[in-house]
Amino acid sequence: QVQLVESGGGSVQAGDSLRLSCAASGRTFSGSAMGWFRQAPGKERWFVARINWNGGSTYYADSMKGRFTISRDIAKNTVYLQINSLKPEDTAVYYCAAGEIGVRGYEWHYWGQGTQVTVSS
Repeated sequence: QVQLVESGGGSVQAGDSLRLSCAASGRTFSGSAMGWFRQAPGKERWFVARINWNGGSTYYADSMKGRFTISRDIAKNTVYLQINSLKPEDTAVYYCAAGEIGVRGYEWHYWGQGTQVTVSS
């Protein structure tokens, strides 16, 4: 199975930048993908970005385009989420997930515990 551990969160001021990391262990498969999600207090967990592990193709939620960049380091089995120009509304727990394409789209089978990002104005 796959284990995911997020890191890199913290308390920052608006306008700052953060790079979140997700270290993965376990087997990976062709066609697998890694994704980032976030959940603000009292809100539903929402998709942020996705990256195909092998091909490196990326996809972002429309609201996340511009300030968010997902990338991976295959050698380190690590996925990153770079967030620039952080805003208070970015405050959330950010989760890393691993999955693959399914009949209804991507199926996220493994989740990390999350890393807290708090942005103050």
